[in-house]
Amino acid sequence: MSKSLFKDFEGVSSKAWKQKIQVDLKGADYNDTLIWHTNEGIDVKPFYHSDEFENLSEVSASKATQWKISQVIEVEDAKEANTKATDAIARGAEHITFVVKNEDFNLEELLSQIDLEETSIRFKMQFLSSKFIEQNAAVSSSGLKLHFDTDIIGHLAKTGNWYTNLKDDHEKFDAIVKSSYQFSIDASLYQNAGANIVQQLAYSLAHANEYLNHFDNLSDEIKESIEVTFNTAVGSNYFFEIAKLRALRQLWATLATEYGFNTNCKIIAIPSKRNKTIYDYNVNMLRTTTECMSTVLGGADIVANLAYDSLYHNPNEFGDRVARNQLLVLKNESYFDKVNNPADGAYYIESLTEQLAEKALILFKDIEANGGFLSQLKEGTIQRKIKESADKEQVDFDAEKLILLGTNKHPNPDDKMKDDLEVSPFLKIEKRKTIIQPIIEKRLSEKLEINRLKNE
Repeated sequence: MSKSLFKDFEGVSSKAWKQKIQVDLKGADYNDTLIWHTNEGIDVKPFYHSDEFENLSEVSASKATQWKISQVIEVEDAKEANTKATDAIARGAEHITFVVKNEDFNLEELLSQIDLEETSIRFKMQFLSSKFIEQNAAVSSSGLKLHFDTDIIGHLAKTGNWYTNLKDDHEKFDAIVKSSYQFSIDASLYQNAGANIVQQLAYSLAHANEYLNHFDNLSDEIKESIEVTFNTAVGSNYFFEIAKLRALRQLWATLATEYGFNTNCKIIAIPSKRNKTIYDYNVNMLRTTTECMSTVLGGADIVANLAYDSLYHNPNEFGDRVARNQLLVLKNESYFDKVNNPADGAYYIESLTEQLAEKALILFKDIEANGGFLSQLKEGTIQRKIKESADKEQVDFDAEKLILLGTNKHPNPDDKMKDDLEVSPFLKIEKRKTIIQPIIEKRLSEKLEINRLKNE
């Protein structure tokens, strides 16, 4: 279309649009009728206009042409996990995350026949061992590196305890970071526990700030070499989740600049468990598809999908294949890898990104002014705030203001699940001594599902 065509039309201001809308409402109040108020304290308008921005946003740092499809594999047996990994790679996986419970496995056998130049490998470790990482951080003389998720504060927040104790954990953590030049932030915990998006961003930033404070005495060269990874979970609020990842990258760059750290971070995203269900479970595929779309458009570097049956089945070939194929369709048939910054310039998303970042920064500063993230974890403030947000969301779900189709809206009464549960999909409370109250992940539909199972 020729640009000269637009010269025949006068520009329309946001004020003119609003006046026209007000006329069409025929007396109904604009704010009451068309403004949507969110739990994050953001008022969503029916339209956004360029004249509402003083300056156009800069081009974002996301590289959507480079996002990788990840397959998550639990390591019970190294040979079996290797077979799953090589099969997943042959079927389109570009990144493998191995979930390992302890260091008692054969690394060479686990990585056999995997081309580490083509496929990046990450270990999500459920143990803390500086020796293991020092031995395996560089897997060849050519400098190929394995990636490790090491997050002692995340472990404390999730379990209520350090791996050993504060002193020992920090000593091992120091050794790990200095040998591998990596550490990670488990931001998914806050989302899966029910924190709103502003809280997720602020807590992730405050969480990271504890580490930056700890390593502030490192040389500038080392700081700039450290790779920081945020492991995030993404919910179904499509545009807000896109804005969340964009805001996270901006906030990290701002914080890292203050400490002289590498301003680029890696974002790994996976769909949330919080809104997933066991009844009408095929709807989970629709939820995870839009959530994965949000992660790509928001600028995630690596995207792992959640199998539609992961709540109630053991990991299985069919569920994993469907989850991986959803990502393959997005990348190869929906062209979600053709534009680096697909959300840039969308006034609505730019506005959401700016508002979420500003509100998160205010909350972050409040946390720091009141002792910092670790201090507020020990006092229980973070846990209380997340629970308040989760409870509010639960009330909306119970009242059917927040809808999960097939669960609290239009359920299928003939849907039976009692005999199909291979694993328990419900929260388990283990009585044990902890030094802080752990942050508990919980799904919205658990109470409703328990009652349905009892009545089958």
